[in-house]
This record gives sequence, structure tokens and C-alpha cells, in this order.
Amino acid sequence: MEGNEVEEKIVGDLDWDGLHRPRIYYAVATTFCGLFLSVLDGSICNVALPSIARELGVSSSDSIWIVNAFQLVIMMTILPFASMGERWGYKQVYLRGVIVFTIGSLFCALSHNLSLLVISRVFQGFGAAMIMSVNTSLIKLIYPKRRLGEGVGLNATVVAIASVAGPTLAAGILSVASWPWLFAINVPVGVVTFFMGRRYLPDNAVRVLGHRFNWKEALLNAATFGLFIGCVEAYSHDVPVTWVLGGIVSFVIIGTFYVRMQLRERYPMLPFDLLKIPIFSMSVVTSILSFTAQMLSLVAMPFLLATTFHYDAVGTGLLMTSWPLVIVFVAPLAGLMIGKVHPGILGGVGLTIMSVGCFCLSFIPTETGHFGLVWRLMLCGMGFGLFQSPNNHMLLSSAPPQRTGSASGMLATARLIGQTVGAALVALLFHLYGDSAPHDAMLLAGILTLCGAFSSCCRLKVSMPK
Repeated sequence: MEGNEVEEKIVGDLDWDGLHRPRIYYAVATTFCGLFLSVLDGSICNVALPSIARELGVSSSDSIWIVNAFQLVIMMTILPFASMGERWGYKQVYLRGVIVFTIGSLFCALSHNLSLLVISRVFQGFGAAMIMSVNTSLIKLIYPKRRLGEGVGLNATVVAIASVAGPTLAAGILSVASWPWLFAINVPVGVVTFFMGRRYLPDNAVRVLGHRFNWKEALLNAATFGLFIGCVEAYSHDVPVTWVLGGIVSFVIIGTFYVRMQLRERYPMLPFDLLKIPIFSMSVVTSILSFTAQMLSLVAMPFLLATTFHYDAVGTGLLMTSWPLVIVFVAPLAGLMIGKVHPGILGGVGLTIMSVGCFCLSFIPTETGHFGLVWRLMLCGMGFGLFQSPNNHMLLSSAPPQRTGSASGMLATARLIGQTVGAALVALLFHLYGDSAPHDAMLLAGILTLCGAFSSCCRLKVSMPK
């Protein structure tokens, strides 16, 4: 270990200040296309699960693996791919991710049974993890420092829209085509994204020489996060208690060994060196709380609209579009405000507004009309959009240049942890409280966003690292 540390050397242009026009526009479009596809495919096939299960002749419970396999692979591999980006280049990892994702999408479209479809989704998940792991690092390379807030704001807008647009786009595609086209449409976009990326994306400005990628760390990371997600999902889906306890014990043993290994590393895959920076770790906690609340809301809302207000799938999709619609305007505006208003204040105000929207939805009267639902959903979207861009900017800015890849990976990991826990909590609430679960989920989302607002405001007392 000590010998490796002596050989390590940080090289590159520490004064790198982004790309210039017109190359910057093509580079930004490339990163946004890949990110949109990888986030979108986490939810686009949810609406089609009943028809996929029927056509493939499998049960509804088995069809859930089409979604879970994709998300599980991303969660297990996103930090190792972020580490690869620091060593081998963000552009190289991103382009290979686009290739793997596009091939996986083609395999999904051609699959004629559940086993092949799940394997194809695993393959697709590896590509999505590679894209997500270095996407924010590329944004930091592409944008000049004075415009980084704008870039982070637009990136947050893409993530937010892709996260909630899946069901709406799926409904549109399924109205004119069969379910394989949900995956086939990725292929031409993926091909164009690859060729644009190869030409316009920049190489790493700063690299660490003499530090090899550790495959043992990568395997332990995958096992630790895989067991964590598995235990959360198992507990919320009525898996036998003995299995859950066995998973928890395995998670604790492997996780402890992995953490102890990481604490000895100079550049750990699970970035404890960054988590020791107070403002970085507080931003990660705030992000996990906010995305848990967001997923609680987005998973619970369709049930609330269907059971309490008797909307069909089309009406539900149209109403829920009001959430991402307001983010399109608020997130870039929040990005422009970075540098003028402290991100802790912007995040605190944003999450407070979101909590008000969640509480209003939790206690909503049954006679509420369309407009009453829309303004409450827009309030949630406005608050989340105001929070996300400043939080992501602060998280990225607090990491040193040679650790941008790990900061980007941790940002995506925080989002995925929050979304996974949020979805599992909704399943658990349905198990415990039945038909009242959607209202309880919105109430819990409001409480979590208030906790996130407090965490965000606490950053006002913490200074940025030099």
C-alpha cells in the first residue's frame, strides 16, 4: 500500500475551464441524451408489465424482475464504474456505457421469454450504470466554472423529467405499438449518442497515475449494495423472516469487511475521503432524504388518484405531468441563482415548499377538483426543482478535481438509495395500512422533506474545503 502511494501522481490541467462554443452544445446534448435514456428505462416498462407478463405467460410477481434486475445492477456497479472513470477517463467509460446500453436495449426488444428479457435488462443495467456514474463528472468538465451552476441545473432537470416521464411516454408508445418498442426506440438514439460523444466529449483534465483499479473492491462493493437493496426489498415484500435475517447478517459481515478495507485506501471506491468533508456528507444525506420523499410521492400518487379520485391511467399520467413540468422552469432558474444565494438556503426553502405540497396531498379533501390536485403537485415539483440543482452543485464543488468521478458516483448512489428505499416504504405501508397507504406515504414524504430542509440549512454553518 505504501509503495503504491509513493508512485501515485496527480497530473493534468488544474486550470481547465470547460469547453467553448459550438463544441460545448454538442457535448451537453450528448450527455443529456445518454442520461435521459438510462434514467427513463428505470420506469418506462412499469406500465407495460401486465401486458408483458400476459404475452410471455408469466405471473405478475415474476414480471417485477424486469424492473428490479435493472435497478439492482445499477446500484451494485455505479461506484466501481465511477472509480474506473477517474483512472481510465470519463469519456471512455461513458462511450462504453452507451454501447452496452444500446446492445442491451436491442436484446430486450428481441427477447421472447422472461429469462432472456431479464438477462438483457441486466446487460442494459451495466450500460446505464456506466453512463450515470460519470455523467456529472462530464458536466463539470464541459461547463466553464462560472457556468457550472447552469449546467448542474439543466442536468437536474433532465434527471427529474426522465424519472417521472416514463409512464407517460410508455402509454404513448403502447397506444400505437407493442411492448418491445419500449426498448427498440433506444437503439437509434444510442447510436447517434455514441458517435456524438466520440467526437465532442472531452478527456479527463486531471488524472491520478499509478493507482490501479481494484477488482476485489468492486466485487465487495457489489455484494454490499446488492445485499442492502435485497434486504430492503425482501422486508417490504413478505419474504420469510429467516431469509431476511440471513440477508442482514450477510450484509453486516461483508459490509464491515468492505468498509474496513476502504478506510485504509487513499482513493477508496466508497469515497470515505470525501464523506469526511462535512459539507459533502451533509449534501449526500440531504439528497438521500429528498429522493426518498420524491419516490414515496411518485409511487403513491397513482394509487391515490385511482382509489380516492377514480382517475384512469391516462388521467393519472396527465395530472402527474404537472410535477416535472414545473421542474423544467424551476431547476435551471435555481442553477442560475447559485453564487448569488447560498445553496443551503435554496435547498432548505425548496424542500420546505415540497413538504407543504406533500402535506396538502396527504390531507386532501375527496371533493378536490383537477386544479386542486395540479397546484399541489406543482408545489412539490417547484420545491424539488429549487433544491436539486444547488445541492448537486455543492456536492460536486466540495470534491477535489481528481475525485470528481467518485463525487459523481456518490451523487447518483444517493439518488438510487433514496429511490429504492422510497419505493420499498410504499410497499411496506400498503402491507401495514392497506387502502390508507397512499395518504400515509405522502405524510411520511412531508416529514422526510422537512428533515432534508433542516439538513440543508445546517450547511450554512459549514465552510467549503480549500
